[in-house]
Amino acid sequence: MATTSGCLVGQCRPGAAAVQWNSSRPSRIQCSVLADAATATDSQQELRAGADPLLLRAVRGDSVERPPVWMMRQAGRYMKSYQDLCAKYPSFRERSENAELAIEISLQPWKAFRPDGVILFSDILTPLTGMNIPFDILAGKGPVIHKPITSMADVDEVTELCPEEAVPYVGQALSSLRAEVGNEAAVLGFVGAPFTLASYIIEGGSSKHFAKIKRLAFGSPEILHALLKKLAESIIIYVRYQADKGAQTVQIFDSWATHLSPIDFEQFSLPYLKQIVSEVKKTHPSLPLILYASGSGGLLERLGSSGVDIVSVDWTVDMAEARQRLGRDVAVQGNIDPGALFGSKDFIRQRVIDTVAKAGRGKHILNLGHGVLVGTPEENVAHFFEVGKSIRY
Repeated sequence: MATTSGCLVGQCRPGAAAVQWNSSRPSRIQCSVLADAATATDSQQELRAGADPLLLRAVRGDSVERPPVWMMRQAGRYMKSYQDLCAKYPSFRERSENAELAIEISLQPWKAFRPDGVILFSDILTPLTGMNIPFDILAGKGPVIHKPITSMADVDEVTELCPEEAVPYVGQALSSLRAEVGNEAAVLGFVGAPFTLASYIIEGGSSKHFAKIKRLAFGSPEILHALLKKLAESIIIYVRYQADKGAQTVQIFDSWATHLSPIDFEQFSLPYLKQIVSEVKKTHPSLPLILYASGSGGLLERLGSSGVDIVSVDWTVDMAEARQRLGRDVAVQGNIDPGALFGSKDFIRQRVIDTVAKAGRGKHILNLGHGVLVGTPEENVAHFFEVGKSIRY
């Protein structure tokens, strides 16, 4: 029976949960978990022989019993096992550019929580060294670009990425992750979008006001466009490489594009996002592409117009409004405030079921609206996954 938000009232089965709400008051969607949220290994129980992972089935619109769930930055500093490994290997680049370490870190949350998505432990800047853009990631400081780009001559020195030569450990890690999780979860790769990468490259690292890239954009746009074009071409190669090595979906991070006004986003970000999507789909038409930009409420429709399959929504946008603005053809991901995981277990539970109800049935990946925060209790992360996996439409 149809209800608001395109969802169905699910019937609870033993050991599972259902999402219900009062369809007579669509502006106040109400949900309730009707069974024990501590049910474990649902994905293993549901998996039929030869089936695609739940995440892939959900985003393409197949009928599924619940939304798939994973968490941005699910492999990271909130986990004791990761902290222990950092003490032994203090360099971020060593941890992310050593295939064995990257595999181990990527699998830490998989072994602990059994999410429906296992994302590669890496960084959006990882391919830059293969493009003749040397960088480092320093503890307490973050990314540092050793020679920021300021001129067309600098752009001319940027080379095309050859992943097999520059980042073979990425391919090795993805292949191993795919072999490890099989079809119990989807393996995710990720890349940085051209404008976000350019922001680091021009600013020399992280920035608060992005004055240098905006000075270039508004004063010498031909230089910025030349760089963005080169970055887009290499990112296309990098996405294809990740897919060929085992990534079943790839997330594009355009984290800093939301520092652009809508008119400037349409000039300096959107055309290159469309180029990436269009070119990747020519060779990998069934590869789902996710686009995430933090603080994207003002650009949501424009993100959807990029052609990606899934828009990852941050927590500043109500999920029901995001659905309405994006339309049902585009899948959504998100969008719980990471800070909610500092709340009580009942609070986390209510936020999860509220988000699932507002997203509606199908074409929704349950996730946070940003990466999990340092200091988040691991038991609360576990509860987030337990509740998410126990829900039934």
